[in-house]
Amino acid sequence: MRRLKIAQVAPLYESVPPKLYGGTERVVSYLTEELVSLGHDVTLFASGDSRTSARLVPCSEQSLRLDPRCEDPLAHHIAMLQRIIDESDAFDLIHFHIDYLHFPLSRLIRLPQITTLHGKLTINDLRQLYRVYADMPLVSISREQRRPLSDVNWVGNVYHGLPSDLLTPTYNDGTYLAFLGRISPEKGVEQAIDIAVEAGLPLKIAAKIDKSDREYYESVVRKKMEHPLVEYIGEINEKDKREFLGNAMALLFPINWPEPFGLVMIEAMACGTPVVAYERGSVPEILEHGVNAFIVNNKEEAVRAVRNIGILERQECRRVFEERFTATRMAQDYLKVYLTQLETEKGLFNLQMA
Repeated sequence: MRRLKIAQVAPLYESVPPKLYGGTERVVSYLTEELVSLGHDVTLFASGDSRTSARLVPCSEQSLRLDPRCEDPLAHHIAMLQRIIDESDAFDLIHFHIDYLHFPLSRLIRLPQITTLHGKLTINDLRQLYRVYADMPLVSISREQRRPLSDVNWVGNVYHGLPSDLLTPTYNDGTYLAFLGRISPEKGVEQAIDIAVEAGLPLKIAAKIDKSDREYYESVVRKKMEHPLVEYIGEINEKDKREFLGNAMALLFPINWPEPFGLVMIEAMACGTPVVAYERGSVPEILEHGVNAFIVNNKEEAVRAVRNIGILERQECRRVFEERFTATRMAQDYLKVYLTQLETEKGLFNLQMA
C-alpha cells in the first residue's frame, strides 16, 4: 500500500485524546496514532492541547469545554475549516469527524474526503440536510446507526477500536458493578442504580455531568445516589479505567436510546469484564450474548443476569476484543475505505474529463 497523506479533522470541544470524558476525540486519537504507526503521513486538526505523533495543526488554544473563555465554539470550528481549505492541496484525503459542519465547503474543495458520523441520526431535522447533501461520502460506526438514514451515501461501516495494550485484563472476579460514561437520561444511570440495589450489590459510578444534564441529575439521580450501595466517583481518565473496569463484576449498560456504538462496551471487553446491557441501538452488534455479555430487556432480566455473571468467562471477553475491536483493525478498515474512495474519485474525474 502506498503512503497516503491524510488529514484527520477532530471536534475542538475536547483535546485529542481527551483528558477526561470524550468518545469521538478518543477514537480520532487511536485512529491517528495507528495510521502513523502504519507509515502514513497524517495531519491532525484539533485543539492546541492535543497530543499526537502526527503533525498537529492547533485550531484553538485548548479544548473548548475546559476553556472558561470560550463563549462561541462554532467560531473556532469555522476558522478551522478555513485552515483546512488553505492546506487542502497537501492531502490525498480529508477525514472529517465534525458531523455535517463542513458539507458546503467540501463540495467546493473537490478533494477526496469522507465523514464518520459519531452521533445519533434519529433527529428529524437531519433528514432534510442529508437529502440536500446526498452526495457526501459517509461512514457509520454501526449498522444500527444507519437505520434512520438508510438511503444516504454510505461508503463504509467501521467499528471503533482501542490500542491492544491500552487496557489490559486483570481477570479478577470483581467486587462491585460499574457504570462508566455520562449522567444523562439516555445512558440509563438511574436504571443501573435500580438494578444494583435490586441485586443487593455495590455500584460504582464514574461519570461526568454536563451542564445540560445538571437538572436531570439534581431532580432524579442525586437522591438515588444516596443509597448505601452506590458510590459516585466522578469523571476518570484513561489510566483509571483499567482498575475501575477490571475490578468490576460487570459493566452495567442499561441504555434508553439507540446508541450508535458505545465505546465503554469494548473498554470493558479489553479489561476482561463482561457487560449487562439493554438490547437497544448497537448493543447486539457489539456484544455477543452468552459469550462476553448478557443482553437483556428490563430490570428483572438484568438482575438475573448480574446474579449469574460468573457463567461468563473473562478470558473470552478479552479474546473477542482482540479479534474484533483493536485500533489496528479499525485503521485497516478505514484504509480500505480511503482507497476505495480515492478510486471512486479518480473514476469520476476521468469521466468528467472524457
